[in-house]
Amino acid sequence: MPEFTHPLVSLAERAIIEFVKHGQRLELPNADPLAPELDASRQERAGTFVSIHKKNGELRGCIGTFVPVRANLVEEVIENSIASATRDPRFYPVQEWELNDLEISVDVLSEPEPIDSIRELDPKTYGVIVSDQKGERRGLLLPMLEQVQTAEQQVAIAKQKAYIGAQEPVRLYRFRVHRYH
Repeated sequence: MPEFTHPLVSLAERAIIEFVKHGQRLELPNADPLAPELDASRQERAGTFVSIHKKNGELRGCIGTFVPVRANLVEEVIENSIASATRDPRFYPVQEWELNDLEISVDVLSEPEPIDSIRELDPKTYGVIVSDQKGERRGLLLPMLEQVQTAEQQVAIAKQKAYIGAQEPVRLYRFRVHRYH
């Protein structure tokens, strides 16, 4: 029996394939016959991250939005899928020959909430956003990452991503995710 693939993951896969193979953005009709489950997602708004891994678990791309910037969840996933596959500055764009060897996950973020202390974090439960005091530099780290065991590690990595010095004070925000594979 085939494994169930969540509709948002199927959407991400379709968006990546369409862009990598044909150079075009996936356009869905208002009622997509291939994914009627997406109808509810057209009413929701949330930040999303699309992560691409090779079958061996190695990261291949991960791009997302802290908060929603598009009309709905479907549009958010399509845009972040394309960006993850083609614009993650850490990697060269995904090539057509790689498509069969990739695994996709989609994280849908809750609204970030400010917290007063690192003690309010748990890297297995919450993602973190760090911001410099002026709010000009921000870094995000998703929760449930195998290599991150402590809140201190989580904040340190997020600071590095934002180019914030290790001793520089930051504002902290936490969020939860629904992760779909």
